[in-house]
Amino acid sequence: MAKRSGNPTRRLAGIVLLIGLAVAAFIGFRFVYGWSEQGPAKQDVSITVPDGATLSDAAVLLKRAGAVRSADAFLTRAKVFGAGKSIKAGEFIIPAGASNSDILSILQGGKTLTRLITIPEGMPSILVHERLMANDQLTGGIPVPEEGSVLPDSYAFDKGEPRAAVLKRMQAAMDKALAKLWAERAPETVAKSPREAIILASIVEKETGVPSERPMVAGVYSNRLRTNMMLQADPTIIYPITRGKPLGRRIRKSEIAAVNDYNTYAMVGLPKGPIANPGRLSILAVLHPAQTRALYFVADGKGGHIFADTYQQHNENVRKWFEIRRARGEL
Repeated sequence: MAKRSGNPTRRLAGIVLLIGLAVAAFIGFRFVYGWSEQGPAKQDVSITVPDGATLSDAAVLLKRAGAVRSADAFLTRAKVFGAGKSIKAGEFIIPAGASNSDILSILQGGKTLTRLITIPEGMPSILVHERLMANDQLTGGIPVPEEGSVLPDSYAFDKGEPRAAVLKRMQAAMDKALAKLWAERAPETVAKSPREAIILASIVEKETGVPSERPMVAGVYSNRLRTNMMLQADPTIIYPITRGKPLGRRIRKSEIAAVNDYNTYAMVGLPKGPIANPGRLSILAVLHPAQTRALYFVADGKGGHIFADTYQQHNENVRKWFEIRRARGEL
């Protein structure tokens, strides 16, 4: 009599068990492999995680941006493999093909995208306002800041940050820098207050683009103020006309003679306020002016200036400057 084979029900149960184990192993493999496999993003993507956002919120943002295949899968894996560290707020760049593991490290590491807005030395406040308002990564409105209240520099900001918050940092930076420089001022400065230092520094800033000349220009204007001479600074003629924007033409005789609170061709002493936002070097020049007897200066045709102690010397320098301009066809 032939021997019967094993129980068919047991064999089927064994097969089902093997299949179940294989499926479980495959799912487990996929779960683990999915943590480190290349992500779906074909190019770098940016996401902004707001303050107070949870890991679940971030998972949804990542799915919308195309950085992960599934928000739920990312969230589950992150909870298992993420070591319990919290994510940071801010704007992040997720590289193309970043894995789930890479992405969580980026969000937990807090290395956010740095955005900068730059205010050049000597930029008037009306242009500071225009630059801030033109930046579409910032939000909210601001008034034109007080002239001379902004420290020229490059400032980091977050996408969606209020313009008022960025402007506040710029003005706080000026307050801090001015306080430090004023405390370290030389006894030779003619500035009687921090505000006077800013006013004179703004004129120095607009009169020369050569950093090494600033102490000398400050020295000339300091000498003029001490002897009650008019400063006769061309930028002070332009400021009440354009609020610091380029004039775009020659100054008219009527504008030179105009009597107002800024025109130093029609008044002795400083204007009533700054004519731009001066940088640190111009403030430093006013608070530590060059020790000189010079009372005059004129362009040298090479981007700088020639200085003179006497009016006779100055007239000769002016004559040379006009010769240069005639040779260039400017006259």
